[in-house]
Amino acid sequence: MTIIAAYDYRDGRRFREVDLGEPQVHKPGSFEWVGLFEPDTEELRKVAVRYGLHDLAVEDARSLAGLPKIEVYGRQLFLKARTLTLGGAQITYGATSFFLGEDFIVTVRLGASEGHASLRDRIEQDAALLAQGPDYVLHAVLDLVIDGYFPPLDRIGEKLDHFEERALDGGLDREHTREVFSMRRQLLRLQRQLVPMEEVCAKLAHLDLPTIGHEMRPYFRSVTDHVRRAESLTRLQREVLGSVMETSALIEQQNQNAITRQLAAWAAILAVPTAIAGIYGMNFEFMPELESRWGYPAILFVIFSISMWLWFRFRKLGWL
Repeated sequence: MTIIAAYDYRDGRRFREVDLGEPQVHKPGSFEWVGLFEPDTEELRKVAVRYGLHDLAVEDARSLAGLPKIEVYGRQLFLKARTLTLGGAQITYGATSFFLGEDFIVTVRLGASEGHASLRDRIEQDAALLAQGPDYVLHAVLDLVIDGYFPPLDRIGEKLDHFEERALDGGLDREHTREVFSMRRQLLRLQRQLVPMEEVCAKLAHLDLPTIGHEMRPYFRSVTDHVRRAESLTRLQREVLGSVMETSALIEQQNQNAITRQLAAWAAILAVPTAIAGIYGMNFEFMPELESRWGYPAILFVIFSISMWLWFRFRKLGWL
């Protein structure tokens, strides 16, 4: 059943259930709120006929693709917002479209999207607010959609703390590096959704739009602030991920430099006995200390002394 709810509200209170197959009868002080979830073509056609919705807006509402937008069709508004959920390490997107007229509001949810039943129950408790009309319902649902951005962002923030600790402990391994790149790419995609979403909310808060009362502008300014906070948090998390990757690369480079210095130090130490042994391995008749009883111990002592001196020297420099 894709028609979740369809009710007529009068003076801020639920009056009756709406039959979408019948033509709408406008009565002062009343409006209709229809909620759809992934409707089929026939259900959406009934709604479009009943409320006189524009064909282009209906087509946009049926598509999960596209950026947030707001369009004016005569005395009606069409608005599209993106919803999201975080499953594991992957952000899944949905869409919620709004058709707003002077005496109706229709919401169409597609994909990953939180239902509006709890919101409907909550605002039905305050008849004074609901009596303000469909523009208040638009604000309430839009605020619910935007508040849904923060739990996934908070979970991503927790993962960022883990990545920072891993980076400082010794760098990220291949698996964590791949996850960081994936998360950064997802945050970039989210930021591309939030920027136009902020523009949509700013238009609702500052422009003279049909069916949006002046008294509702402070409400939409609050929603705009929430979007800006989400966008700022997303941008900050992308910067943190970039810092994590730079820190990991720097620590990895430092580890490689340390290993290189150790190898160079041991190579220098081993070069001493190698060089001396190579010289005495030559087939010359006259070599120093060849006929001496103490020649062999003396050469070993020289090798040991030079090697130990180099070892202490490199140790003092921090190479070993």
